[in-house]
Amino acid sequence: MSLLRRQFLSLVASIPSLAMRSSEAAEATAPAMPHVPWSRNAAIYEINIRQFTADGTLKAAMGDLPRLKALGVDILWLMPLQPIGQLHRKGTLGSYYSIRDYTAVNPEFGTLADARAFVQAAHALGMKVILDWVANHTAFDHPWTREHKDWYKLDAHGDIFPVTFNAGTPGEEHWSDVTGLNYDAPALRDAMIAAMQFWVRETDLDGFRCDVASSVPTPFWERARRELDAVKPMFMLAESDARDLHGSAFDMTYGWDLAALFEKVGKGRAGAAELRDWAAKEPHGYPSSAYRMRFTTNHDFNSWNGTDAELYGANYLPLAVLTFTLPGMPLIYGGQESRLAKRLEFFEKDPIAWKTYELAPFYAKLLALRHAHPALASGQYGGALTVQDVGNDQVFAFMRSVPADSVTVAVNVTASEQTLRLGGSERSLPAHGWLIEAA
Repeated sequence: MSLLRRQFLSLVASIPSLAMRSSEAAEATAPAMPHVPWSRNAAIYEINIRQFTADGTLKAAMGDLPRLKALGVDILWLMPLQPIGQLHRKGTLGSYYSIRDYTAVNPEFGTLADARAFVQAAHALGMKVILDWVANHTAFDHPWTREHKDWYKLDAHGDIFPVTFNAGTPGEEHWSDVTGLNYDAPALRDAMIAAMQFWVRETDLDGFRCDVASSVPTPFWERARRELDAVKPMFMLAESDARDLHGSAFDMTYGWDLAALFEKVGKGRAGAAELRDWAAKEPHGYPSSAYRMRFTTNHDFNSWNGTDAELYGANYLPLAVLTFTLPGMPLIYGGQESRLAKRLEFFEKDPIAWKTYELAPFYAKLLALRHAHPALASGQYGGALTVQDVGNDQVFAFMRSVPADSVTVAVNVTASEQTLRLGGSERSLPAHGWLIEAA
């Protein structure tokens, strides 16, 4: 029997009927921010269209939609689809985040009709689609740089300049292929919202993932959310961990604090004690309605930080289990189900080597677990996190419960077998192993 099968043995026999959902208690108290019902027990899957298939097109990626549905994916996050700037381009193909035209599709990926067909095909299978949106900056050759220079941040000479972070410090950073937008210009706000609405109306998108969201004024996002919801109820993900974005603008923000802790665990600089410390602070000052995105990797982590093997070593799988069971919404980055073993090039064509989909059964079981158990829902709909004392400080264990449903998880992030007490009996966890018990 494989290690993977042993680790899920206690889970397989205990997934209850979907009819056992218990949302009444969660919804008894009016939340600060409600969320579209289809998001509550959902998991998100990020697609890097350029690298997802050998062709690198929307049409080719459509061929994988039945596979992703069978895996159990709910929400598809498409990285930016728009044409990429030529001026100051990085690499041969450029960055997806250097937008030259907000209301067109990069010919590298296909056409607007292809984007529409992709969304329709996903909807037909019961999945939702959100699009990566870059509102903070554009390419240097976006028409707005010529037609609406006042919509941009200008230097002392009145010229546009590269997006700059930490100016005047040793950590000063320049994004040399993009230039920053100035949201003091009311007409820019109108144009940006109109462009977002264009995509919803033209392709029937279900929401957006918004790049460097904290660099754009929160009142803009709040207005954009109202006006987008007037077209169709949205799901909004911010690339940010700013608490104020959860007021009325975004459903979900990045859980960078947990991701940073995972990296320490992977490098042997943290373990069960630090995981318990993190859990003791959850929800870390965020409102109960806040969804937090949990992940081991995404396009940034993979390309710039390292592969799962480089970052987490033998602890990759137990940490992935935590992304699906701790409060928040789990993310799978395209290729992880095939144990993505390389850093994908960001500015060049570098397709995923799909191989045998080695981890597809692992992710399918976690997705089934999440769908079956209301206790694992996101935000105010799921159960609170309660750390469990299992008689072994080397094991991190917790429970999440709502009326009529509970899930208990224990992970061993050490290189040695560990014993623990759970449910009145002594159990054993292999090195880098886990158990999940659901009732």
